[in-house]
Amino acid sequence: MELGFSFKEIFSAFMVLFAVIDITGSTPVIIGLKDKGLKVEPGKAAILSSIIFLLFLFLGDAILSLFGVDIESFAVAGSIIILILACEMILDIEIFKYKGPGGSATIVPIVFPLIAGAGALTTVLSLRAEYHVANIIVAIILNMAIVYFVLRYLNIAERILGKGGVYILRKFFGIILLAIAVKLFTANIASIFQF
Repeated sequence: MELGFSFKEIFSAFMVLFAVIDITGSTPVIIGLKDKGLKVEPGKAAILSSIIFLLFLFLGDAILSLFGVDIESFAVAGSIIILILACEMILDIEIFKYKGPGGSATIVPIVFPLIAGAGALTTVLSLRAEYHVANIIVAIILNMAIVYFVLRYLNIAERILGKGGVYILRKFFGIILLAIAVKLFTANIASIFQF
């Protein structure tokens, strides 16, 4: 049985997922969550994200069709969550109401929608059409190793950047997140309403 491993495919799939997940770009959001007293668990985030990606790789279409949801509707829903996060970052407001200090931000919003968001999950499905599954799995695992590393050593990034640097990055990446949300929304809303 041929597994079909290809370094070129692994590298390509890795780079596409790395760009879409953009864990380094999410650091200001995650630092902001930690500043609110919320727990960020690197291992749990990486493992849960891996499970979601792998489930979606093999069962994505089936899971969505089970609920009568198409991929476009799923992407639009994810874009709205990303839009809300972007507004929080840009306008310094709190829309998501967390349950006070000591709560966990690991599952929402870190695992979904920041890491395994609609854009990343949709990308996994589209990669399956282009690359061998084994190569996509390796690319997912490599990306989750980076996610773990970034989340684990977040305090080092915070020290290097300082409060001012984090604030500036938060605004900048807020606008980037907003642009991603708009792109994800507009690319998929037309398909839903068949414009």
